[in-house]
Amino acid sequence: QVQLVESGGGLVQAGGSLRLSCAASGRTFSTYAMNWFRQAPGKEREFVARISWSGGSTTYADSVKGRFTISRDNVKRTIYLQMNSLKPEDTAVYYCNAGGYSSKYWGQGTQVTVSS
Repeated sequence: QVQLVESGGGLVQAGGSLRLSCAASGRTFSTYAMNWFRQAPGKEREFVARISWSGGSTTYADSVKGRFTISRDNVKRTIYLQMNSLKPEDTAVYYCNAGGYSSKYWGQGTQVTVSS
């Protein structure tokens, strides 16, 4: 079992930065690939970034590549999403996930709003 709690969302102007955190509990956390997804109003939930269990491999959606960075600290049981050069279209609720879209392990989400 893995429980996930996101934090770090907020309101930021376009061009600004935010860092999201996802704190995990559960002894199996370090065995999971971890993901960030996001969901904007009226849209489906979409993939943002993934990091392997070791942190050695990362994958990004084309829309965030070069602007966002995912990382993890398995000792602290936390993953991060550093978001730079934010755009209004990045506005969404951001969700932390363990194991992939079909997994039952999701956080409650944190709101990110980017003003133009």
